[in-house]
Amino acid sequence: MIEIVILGRGGQGGVTLAKLIAMTYFLQGQDAQAFGVYAAERSGAPLRAFVRADNQEILCRNQITEPDHLVVLDRTLVTDHIASGLKPGGWIVLNSPDPPSVFAGEFPGYRIATIDANSIAIACGLGTRTTPIVNTTILGATARVLGETFEAVRAALEELKFVGPNLESARRAYETVSVAETPAGTCSARSSSRSVVTTMSILDPDAGIPPQTQTGSWARQKPMQRSFTSPCNQGCPAGNDVRGFLAAIKEKQFDLALEILHRTTPLPGVCGRVCPAPCMDACHRNELDEPVNIRELERYVADHASPAAAAAMNRNHAVAVIGSGPAGLAAAYHLGRLGYGVTIFEAGSELGGVMRTGIPEYRLPRPVLDREIEHVLEHGVTAQTRCKVGKTELLKFSQRFAAVFVATGLQEARALNLGIQDSTHIMQGIAFLDEALTGHMSLKGERIIVLGGGNTAVDASRTAIRLGASEACIVYRRTRAEMPAIKEEVDEALEEGVLLKELLGPVALNRNGNGSGWTLECQRMRLGEPDQSGRRSPVAIEGEAGRLGLPCDRVILALGQLGDLSLFPEGSEVREGETLIGLTGAPIFAGGDLASNEGTVAAAIGSGRKAAWHIHRTLSGEDLFPKETAPVVSAATIRLTAFQRASQARGSILEPAGRIRSFNEVRVGLSESADHEVAVLESQRCFTCGACTGCDICRANCPEGVLTRRGTDYAFDYDYCKGCGLCAFECPRGVILMEQL
Repeated sequence: MIEIVILGRGGQGGVTLAKLIAMTYFLQGQDAQAFGVYAAERSGAPLRAFVRADNQEILCRNQITEPDHLVVLDRTLVTDHIASGLKPGGWIVLNSPDPPSVFAGEFPGYRIATIDANSIAIACGLGTRTTPIVNTTILGATARVLGETFEAVRAALEELKFVGPNLESARRAYETVSVAETPAGTCSARSSSRSVVTTMSILDPDAGIPPQTQTGSWARQKPMQRSFTSPCNQGCPAGNDVRGFLAAIKEKQFDLALEILHRTTPLPGVCGRVCPAPCMDACHRNELDEPVNIRELERYVADHASPAAAAAMNRNHAVAVIGSGPAGLAAAYHLGRLGYGVTIFEAGSELGGVMRTGIPEYRLPRPVLDREIEHVLEHGVTAQTRCKVGKTELLKFSQRFAAVFVATGLQEARALNLGIQDSTHIMQGIAFLDEALTGHMSLKGERIIVLGGGNTAVDASRTAIRLGASEACIVYRRTRAEMPAIKEEVDEALEEGVLLKELLGPVALNRNGNGSGWTLECQRMRLGEPDQSGRRSPVAIEGEAGRLGLPCDRVILALGQLGDLSLFPEGSEVREGETLIGLTGAPIFAGGDLASNEGTVAAAIGSGRKAAWHIHRTLSGEDLFPKETAPVVSAATIRLTAFQRASQARGSILEPAGRIRSFNEVRVGLSESADHEVAVLESQRCFTCGACTGCDICRANCPEGVLTRRGTDYAFDYDYCKGCGLCAFECPRGVILMEQL
């Protein structure tokens, strides 16, 4: 890529020159970019213009601070500072009648070219003696210096209808420009033939000559730069810094991206596969085309980056964690990071809880789960399996440990009275999925009906197909639109041949009179008014027309689960609204689905982290909870026109006909390459909502040039700001607000 900065004054045609230079490259098949920044809309006011050209698409839209070459249209702008940021060996093209040798000592390490553009422009009738228009003249000189042919210059001028005297002035400059091919040597005293000019450099961060009249008193509002919470960060139940880890991917810093994720979650590889991705639902990119594929990027980082080594911290307190599901693992992980000795007690034979027993391998391969559990254990966490904890054990733990965290999940499955008690033909969904993991179960030729509309129902129906069922049908009392299951999982189930029967409520399971299977009697439903969940309630349709019988061989109940609170002493619960937050009489805390029943891995991870903070505050007095959270940036403040449309990168997926023959992972993930191209490009679709990126668009649109930048922070000169609001209006990410005075 070649980058050029043009310095000039209003009336000289500097911005047009940028367009002409860009056109010479564009007509030769390159991607080109040209834009200007005005200090003020007045003749003679300093301005900057920029040119980029490359053989591939140019994605950067910031102002240029480290150009390859510099073009100066007015010699009064020439100071010792104008080469600040200019790359060594670059050309400086000056509008001056003096030869390059006059400037050699002033700009060591650079190549100098000079052209008396004012005289040529005046001779060709371009502008006036007081304000000559030198853009086409400088174009000819610059093209010659940069090795372009005059035919390229002619083509650009003709394309933009600059002919006659403009073409002639460009030709004269092309033929007469003076160059010093070798970089200038050491700095020496300024030639006595030149006057000392003290004008500040346009490239200096504090540059720009403000109007002589202070206009700040006119303003009725003033711009303020603020930071906001991005909608994806707000929407993540695990509390991940989505915006932060995407920014790291943009820079190809995958280890940093994983480190950012590990600040909040120990299970990015799990969530990158099974999370319903509310962050993507909240993504403001939905307003333009499609959301950033955050879930796939989280998975990609977890699978391709190297985790940082666990930090060594030691505290005197030890904590017990009951249950090794996502909440228990998250609490243990964060307590371990804080230096506590943590012991996990798990009733099953392996760690992982519902992630191991309730999520099929085609969604969550066990090596991924094992890898992330091992990362938790590396933080000073130990585990005891086959250790079921009852009231007696809990009491002992409260005396043995400094604190106890209970995250036993939802152990009690919701039952349904279908008229018979037959465990062979009526199974609970979680028990069915757990048994299917053994590899000893077969449903060959059976007709399976699954009752429910959540992820467990979808998982059970897809598992039944893989176990040989001749038919798997989900029966749901609402419509598909109200199903809480992940949309993509429902889509994949239907692709695999699972049937979905909506608006049916199960009534009874009856054995057929001829002994050939069973019939599930159902009540037809219609949708009524919304209930507490916000979904429309199912209402029975009475009469014979409201009944329907469905033949089947087995019914699987996936109606949800309830927490088993019998573990706790009676009367010891402390709740905040509907959420159980702790127990009286002992430092015992509860979290995950047991406390909130939110039902997602991500929500349980967030609950576990917060529980760790509660425990840490109780034991140490240190409060890690954020004191204040910035408001979420509104979609209305995101300037969509500043961004190009780009399709979402989707992960590969196995074909339905092949995937139902095994429990191999269905979603393969984003395409891999040595330079991680697909993942990086997808991360670049992120708007970075609510955070300043230093894009300089506010400066480019400020008519008074009152903004200065230090890194990604901007300062406003309110003495000269009229409060026009252009900076706020043009800000792509909604971080500049207008405050009323």
